[in-house]
Amino acid sequence: MMSKWRHYAHLIRLDRPIGIYLLLWPTLWALWIAAEGVPNLLVLLVFMAGVVLMRSAGCAINDYADRDVDPHVARTKTRPLAAGHITPREALGVFAVLGLSAFALVLLLNGLTIALSVVAVLLAATYPFMKRFHHLPQVHLGAAFAWAIPMAFTAVTGTLPPLVAWLLFLAAVLWTTAYDTMYAMCDREDDVKIGVKSSAILFGQHDRLIIGFLQILTLLLLVAVGILSERGLWYWLGLLVAALFSVYQQWLIRAREPQPSLQAFLNNHWLGMAVFAGIAADYAF
Repeated sequence: MMSKWRHYAHLIRLDRPIGIYLLLWPTLWALWIAAEGVPNLLVLLVFMAGVVLMRSAGCAINDYADRDVDPHVARTKTRPLAAGHITPREALGVFAVLGLSAFALVLLLNGLTIALSVVAVLLAATYPFMKRFHHLPQVHLGAAFAWAIPMAFTAVTGTLPPLVAWLLFLAAVLWTTAYDTMYAMCDREDDVKIGVKSSAILFGQHDRLIIGFLQILTLLLLVAVGILSERGLWYWLGLLVAALFSVYQQWLIRAREPQPSLQAFLNNHWLGMAVFAGIAADYAF
């Protein structure tokens, strides 16, 4: 029984929390800007728990969608579903339980946030299947991750998200597309062989250039957010650090090798943290 629970934990990547971090940081950006400082404790706890639950649910449905693909990819062939340690029905069950748990948490918030949460579930449930239909599943993932931003604004204010929220949403979509393309670069050769689509395949030899363009657009949108929300020195210092991390990531992917590309992807945790630290410090001081 303990081994089964261990496989469930691996299914939802509890041993690899990078996805939690990458979903958490934009959520915290939005909560702090919407509340103009530290948000209501209940709202904060609901969103933090929701981040863990929805990321975990996303991993479960992702492995279900890729159950026939993962055994043929070097990086994913040892995942519990691909290796036969759990069944597809069990993976769907885990997704359902986690998704319903996240929805139960949202019921503690206002009606507008509850309505927006339906979109969040649809985005999370459909993302893993997009790589079979088009070459930009990374954009779909970006929308799924960034949807916490308008939800955060409605949870804090009780009204429709303002312009600054949608600029922050777009920044998070572009940022996610950039770092998930770095991630896709790790599997590009295997994906080409098995016919799976990705932005890394679509961008081809222009991948670094396009990732750089996406990084610049992300930073410019965050500049616009800072201007509209009248942020001060700490915010701009946070963005400066984020820009330096972007340059470092470009250096890591310079040869398009799998391991450095994975390191560049992982480095985005620190980029997201830098932006949040700037926001939090700016409101605090």
